[in-house]
Amino acid sequence: MSTTSARLLALLGLLQSRADWSGAELAERLGVTDRTIRNDVARLRDLDYPVDAVRGPGGRYRLGAGAKLPPLLLDDDEAVAVAVGLRAATGMAGFEETGTRALTKLEQVLPDRLRRRLTALRDATSAGPVNTDSNVEDPVVEAAVLNELAAAIRDHQTVRCDFRGERAEIEPYQVVAWQRRWYLVGRDRTTGEWAPYRVDWLRLKTPGGGRFVPQPFPGDLTEFVVREVARTGWAVHARIVLDAAADEVLARINPTVGTVEPLPDGRCVLVTGGDSLEIVAVWTSMLGLDFTIEEPPELVDHVRELAARYARASRAQPFRPLHPRP
Repeated sequence: MSTTSARLLALLGLLQSRADWSGAELAERLGVTDRTIRNDVARLRDLDYPVDAVRGPGGRYRLGAGAKLPPLLLDDDEAVAVAVGLRAATGMAGFEETGTRALTKLEQVLPDRLRRRLTALRDATSAGPVNTDSNVEDPVVEAAVLNELAAAIRDHQTVRCDFRGERAEIEPYQVVAWQRRWYLVGRDRTTGEWAPYRVDWLRLKTPGGGRFVPQPFPGDLTEFVVREVARTGWAVHARIVLDAAADEVLARINPTVGTVEPLPDGRCVLVTGGDSLEIVAVWTSMLGLDFTIEEPPELVDHVRELAARYARASRAQPFRPLHPRP
């Protein structure tokens, strides 16, 4: 290293990148002696960076927890990856402002070569529409709420809240992001039942509840969230009988659309949902199968309106074959 300050920054970067290092490994990486490493560690401690060490042969160093935040040292690819991730976060409801602030701070300190690289990447890429998007705006979830839930999971503390107008005490297990929504998977303290709770429907109460002994989750978490959200986690829930076997329907849908239940007569039931009647009707029609809506009645009325609209559209112009004869 050409200067002591540059070597100290490089040493900090190494200590951040791995749990612990031996003095010999650090010396080899930085091209210096073991004695220089010991002196540089002492300098870092003088600057209030807590570097823990175990003395003796094979002693190791690690960056401990302390009051001073070390400078974040990223290589080129890591810096670009963080910037791209922050850009994606600014598109999530509730994170627009904080994500933009963090991205601005990062871009201000990026070297010119990385700033040009990030600009080129931004200009050369775009995001296509999500095929299961909604005509309803994404709900806003504040970062502070997610932080509180994460702390409750970590500390095994019951969450007291109002959920869709009813009081609840939940033993939180995991926060899951799915279909641009946040869900708290937890166990009802009164009934012992597990459920995914949409975070934007939660109203947390302060203070939280008491401590609890965490229970192991019974089954596959992802499968559980997909199934239960289709049943209870949407603004609109639908039960639709499809004139096709369950295997055929499963081959046509994304697993996140809902659950499929076979019927004795060879047909099946699709349990699904969405944030509006319109989006559920669109998803169902895209299957290309005949169907009967069992519930809700509002979806039946909406499909009837669509059928009348499509019928009027088909009568508006005379029929023309796709391939007219020569």
